[in-house]
Amino acid sequence: MTNNEPCPCNSGSPHSSCCEPLISGKGMAITAEALMRSRYTAYVVKNVDYLLKTWHPSTRPSNLDLGTIPEWYGLHIVNTEAGDESDSYGTVEFKATSLLQGKILRLHEKSRFVKEHGQWLYVDGDIKGDRAPNTRVKKVGRNEPCPCGSGKKFKKCCGP
Repeated sequence: MTNNEPCPCNSGSPHSSCCEPLISGKGMAITAEALMRSRYTAYVVKNVDYLLKTWHPSTRPSNLDLGTIPEWYGLHIVNTEAGDESDSYGTVEFKATSLLQGKILRLHEKSRFVKEHGQWLYVDGDIKGDRAPNTRVKKVGRNEPCPCGSGKKFKKCCGP
């Protein structure tokens, strides 16, 4: 990513001054939402080290397989509860969109975070929805707008 590109977390800020400093270890998230946004961006850029480093040891997997991480294209923060600088616990509810094998997947989760020794960590989350695997799936038509938000048709952008 270039310095002037918008951050994948949809904050409206350039990646270089938003999530990149956190992912590269040049800063720490000061809120649970900032950690949530940086973790989403780490999924986008497939930075497994950052994801594991910011995962609470009580729930952290031993590793993450890059091959199982879909291409993420959109993040929307629905709600936050607590998780400010002075808090030690917080939740962030979000919706994220990904594309896997030409199908749009939508994840809706309420994530829990704790702050230990001044650092926010992801603990776990509850998936919202009523169908297994709790994601909505929609096949993207070749002439439909691309789910990445580019404004181009799917076939001229992210399509096969």
